[in-house]
Amino acid sequence: MHREISARSPQLGAPQRLAGAHIDLTRQRRPGEMVVQAFLYLCAAVSIFTTIGIVVVLVNTAVHFFARPEVTFLDFLTGISWQPRINAFGIWPLLLMTLLISFIGMLIALPVGLMIAIYLSEYAPPKVRSALKPILEILAGVPTVVYGYFALTFMTPLLRSLIGADVVQIYNVASAGLVVGILILPLVTSMSEDALRAVPMSLREAAYGVGATKLETSVSIVLPAALSGLAAAVIVAISRAIGETMVVAIAAGAGPRNFASWGDAINNMALVNPFTAGETMTGYMVRISGGDISYNSVDYDSLFAVGLVLFAMTLGLNIVSRRIVRRFREVYE
Repeated sequence: MHREISARSPQLGAPQRLAGAHIDLTRQRRPGEMVVQAFLYLCAAVSIFTTIGIVVVLVNTAVHFFARPEVTFLDFLTGISWQPRINAFGIWPLLLMTLLISFIGMLIALPVGLMIAIYLSEYAPPKVRSALKPILEILAGVPTVVYGYFALTFMTPLLRSLIGADVVQIYNVASAGLVVGILILPLVTSMSEDALRAVPMSLREAAYGVGATKLETSVSIVLPAALSGLAAAVIVAISRAIGETMVVAIAAGAGPRNFASWGDAINNMALVNPFTAGETMTGYMVRISGGDISYNSVDYDSLFAVGLVLFAMTLGLNIVSRRIVRRFREVYE
């Protein structure tokens, strides 16, 4: 539809009014912009179809795994022993070690990352911030296999010297969890600092105007205002810790903590001992896929069942993150 503005319209200049010119306000087609838009649509479609393909493969092979006579879905969800050679497929030994390592990592990454983010956002001069933030981001570019050997050759000997070689095993959950915390520290710091800097300066100035100190302003004003972004940073960091592979595969050990029953696991507290070895879900997937595994075997299908559990966990965390962000989002004008 074409809209024309008359030559007598006061919105036009004098030369246009004299010439009787009109302005065409329809959207003009630009070939370059159309190509870019089509390319962006293509990228989005590829990502969507790739995700759908991954889900289909996981579900299809996992269903084939649970259809085997030696596997029962109830035992998979409630069992406390994972020993495929004797047809024991309880996911909890792998799942609990995954959660334990993630918990240790978050104990390191959350407080330290949040304090660094507060310093960079509220206290650091521009020159210091421009120097420190790239250094932190360098940690995110270090290959995870390097972190794994760092945990095995530095963190484990350090723990054994501090706590005792008779208490801390060579392969243990604690060193893997501590290094996972270091691994996700740049992620927590960067996302938290971005959330804090997104808080309008007017809120800080109002707090300073009523006599609040910088610390009071940071803790009582800026942190609550950035709660949605901080919550998203926490959820993303947890997802990253749960999905970490090489650190736990190298430093945590290559065998699940199996127990005869839940009572046996709870009574002696061996289930949550961080100083002994324990295999995670990703560690199991690395160990099994790296050996002589035959296609369509029970071990092969178990990889996809464990992968489906990982996918469900990260999907659930992402859904929770979106709801938290939507619930606590602050909109400033």
